[in-house]
Amino acid sequence: MHKIIDTKYQVIRKSKEEMIKHLNNFNFDLKISVGIWYFTPSGGRFHESYVEPKNIPQKLEMAYEFAKYSVKGIEAHYPSEVNEENFKLYKKLENETGIKLISCYPSIFYPKEFEFGSLSNPIDKYRNKAIEILINNLKFVKTNHLHHAGIWPGIDGYTYSLGTDYFNLWDRFEDAVAQAMDEVPGVPVAIEPKPYEPAPNNIYRTTTDGLLACIDIESRLKSKTNLDLLAQGFKLVGMQPEIGHIRMGFEDSPYAIARCLRQGRLFHTHWNSQPLGNYDQDLNIGVVEWQQAEATLYVLKMIGYKEYFGIDINPERMPVEKAIEINSKALNIMNERINRLAYEKIINAYYNPENSRGNIEEILLDNMKS
Repeated sequence: MHKIIDTKYQVIRKSKEEMIKHLNNFNFDLKISVGIWYFTPSGGRFHESYVEPKNIPQKLEMAYEFAKYSVKGIEAHYPSEVNEENFKLYKKLENETGIKLISCYPSIFYPKEFEFGSLSNPIDKYRNKAIEILINNLKFVKTNHLHHAGIWPGIDGYTYSLGTDYFNLWDRFEDAVAQAMDEVPGVPVAIEPKPYEPAPNNIYRTTTDGLLACIDIESRLKSKTNLDLLAQGFKLVGMQPEIGHIRMGFEDSPYAIARCLRQGRLFHTHWNSQPLGNYDQDLNIGVVEWQQAEATLYVLKMIGYKEYFGIDINPERMPVEKAIEINSKALNIMNERINRLAYEKIINAYYNPENSRGNIEEILLDNMKS
């Protein structure tokens, strides 16, 4: 049996006194993960790549330097970046540095056969190909005991509001995921929503859309193993929200993360920064909207988040090692800052707002000086 992610701790409510005690005693294990896809960023629509391309063995050689920046995990796409043939290179990295492959995601957004979608594609032969890749992805996760499988439905969605059969779009995607999960039962799957790009309108635009997809997919599961796990209170479909995607959709990051936690569905987190709205920039953590990231970290501390902190960036104009160093440093600085907060004063301000006017503002100002 694959070791399932136990997120039951995320839904536990705390009283005022319990929350103060928890905040004073809980410290993060900042398990940082990185994505191999951005080690040598490719070009885009409007410019060539600014760095020389590297193959997977060369990229993994780069990862040997990242352990000194508190990196504990690496993420990759299946089968384009990790597969049965090259997995031994990832195991070698783990054995020599402690950085282990924690998750992999089906490569079902880039190939040209998925021009009109992958798991939701109205053309069966292309949809069936995407389902086959997802099934093999889940088998790989199960065989190698990874933390989770993820799905970023980047190419699934629609172009025009008029003429889209939304029910069919969602049904085909959710049936496909459930089919794959029943074929390979007991593997946790995380959905990563995004408002747009590369599809003009992605199939799951917001955090709430993603949470609804989780519920709808689980309701379609049929295998005894999956149903038994659900009956025991485990979540099999969860969320992998990215701060940049959240802000692209004009959502408040701590609010969106709290929504996932309330449902016990926060399997993983992807960290970067992003101007409100705008195209997907994958900027380094905290370079814009530092308070959004810090408030998100505080929400995670309130719950006692135990999973990974994935750095998901696009360091086009700096060496990836420098970018990893900066992002690890940003997370650690934020962690140190929220560990110095006056928790009792913050909690009292929430429960007794009439007699705490201006207290939160003072705390924010004081923390700026830290």
